[in-house]
Amino acid sequence: MHKSDSKNRREFLKTSAKMVSLAGLGIASGGFGISLANAQDSIKKHKGAKMKIYLLNGAKEFGNSKGRLNTTLHELAKETLSKLGHETKEVIIDKGYDVQKEVQNLKWADSIIHQFPAWWMCEPWIVKKYIDEVYLASHGVLFNDDGRTRKDPSKKYGSGGLAQNKSYMLCSTWNAPLEAFTDKTQFLGIGIDGVFAHLHKAHEFCGMQKLPSFLCNDVVKNPQVERYLAEYEAHLQKVFGNA
Repeated sequence: MHKSDSKNRREFLKTSAKMVSLAGLGIASGGFGISLANAQDSIKKHKGAKMKIYLLNGAKEFGNSKGRLNTTLHELAKETLSKLGHETKEVIIDKGYDVQKEVQNLKWADSIIHQFPAWWMCEPWIVKKYIDEVYLASHGVLFNDDGRTRKDPSKKYGSGGLAQNKSYMLCSTWNAPLEAFTDKTQFLGIGIDGVFAHLHKAHEFCGMQKLPSFLCNDVVKNPQVERYLAEYEAHLQKVFGNA
């Protein structure tokens, strides 16, 4: 990438961040360290390795949301990972996709990053629809069966995954403050990975390894966009960098 191209992309990210902030969709209280301790082995496997990373942008314009924040984070990931020497591909889910092509993209990838806003404590319907359609069609690529045997069908459910050599990461944006996740007495006190247990189990079903989740908090009431773009970049460098 030429210096001018990198500068232009950086300016795009800054401009997008300012637009998001003005729209009241900024972010505050990152929190990439929440699940870091649980994924050290997965991180170590990435050190020094040049990877093929598939970026899934689940941004959606709906209601008061224009999708700018998630697209900005998606673009930042693309730039940062490219600078680290990784090869990236992307899909903008809301623009549509070909299911069989997506299966091949998932087969191609060493790691995938899901980017999306949190609506009603879960991913937007377009992300769920993508998983339902594409992951089901990935039979023989991501999973073989549910893992059980006829000898004892009461055991080993969820052990039929074929993607043990792949990893995944969730990056989400929330109106909820960070404390809502870290304080066990608060509404989301089971933590970000507890809230997204269904997504973690879906990927575990396929055999994938979980990487540390990243979340942006308080995105409506307390925007701090520039600060948390920097934190996400640092998170990506920690997980996918060579240091």
